[in-house]
Amino acid sequence: MTTSGVPEGLLEDFAIRGTGPEGKIGILLVHGFTGSPAAMRPWAEFLGARGYTVRVPRLPGHGRRWQDLNQVSWEDWTTTVSTELLELSKVCDKIFIFGLSMGGGTTLYVSAHHAELVSGIVLVNPMIHIPGLAAKFAPLVAKFRTHLKTVGGDIKRPGVSEWSYDALPTKGVVQLAQLLKSARSTLGLVKAPLLLFHSVEDHVLPVTNTEIIMEEVGSVRKQRIELMNSYHVATIDYDSDFIFENSLVFIKELS
Repeated sequence: MTTSGVPEGLLEDFAIRGTGPEGKIGILLVHGFTGSPAAMRPWAEFLGARGYTVRVPRLPGHGRRWQDLNQVSWEDWTTTVSTELLELSKVCDKIFIFGLSMGGGTTLYVSAHHAELVSGIVLVNPMIHIPGLAAKFAPLVAKFRTHLKTVGGDIKRPGVSEWSYDALPTKGVVQLAQLLKSARSTLGLVKAPLLLFHSVEDHVLPVTNTEIIMEEVGSVRKQRIELMNSYHVATIDYDSDFIFENSLVFIKELS
C-alpha cells in the first residue's frame, strides 16, 4: 500500500455535476483514515453516470505523504466535509453523505452539525471508537514514535488498492481519536435516515463500531446490511456492486 505509482488524478478531489432531475440531488463521499479518494471513486462514478451530482474531497493530510497526517487536526477533516456540503447545498435540493471507515465518523459528526442539509446517510464499515487502551495511550506513543505499522489495505479482492499510506502516523491517530470522541458525543443529534453496510469479516475494526452507531444514532429510520464477501474497504471489494445498487435504491426512496 503506497501512494507512489498511482494512476494520474486518482488521489485528487473528484466531482461530477449532474444532469436532469437527478442533478439536483447531491452525494458527498468521504474516504477513510490514511486512505484516499480512490476508495470512493468507483461509487462516485456509478452515481455520476446516473445523473447525480457527486463530490469526493481529498481530506487534509491524505493522498500525499504519510508524514502529512502528523501535521493536521481533526477539525481540518470536518471543516473540509462541511465546506463541501455547503457548496452542494447551493446547487442541490437534497444531499446525501456517504462515508467509509473514518469517513463514517466524519459523516456522522458533520450530519449532526448540519442536520437541516442532510437527507440521508450511507456508511460502510464506519468508525466511531478505538477500542481498548489504544486511544488512551496514543498521545504518549506519539511522543516517541512518528508512525506505526499500517492497518490499511484490508481488501479481499486481489489486485485492488485503495492507494493508502504504508504507515500509520501516530499524531494523526491522536487526532482521529479526538474526532471519534466528538462524533460519538453528538450521535443523538443525527436525524437523517441511515443505511449501514457492515463486513462480517473486517480485519481493521471490531463490530462494536457498528453496534454503537446503530444503538446511539438519533435516526428513526436506520438499517444495517451485512456484507458476506468483503473486508474493510468494501467500496472497492467484491460487494461493491451490491453496495452501489442498494445505495441507489436508498436515494430514490428518499427523493
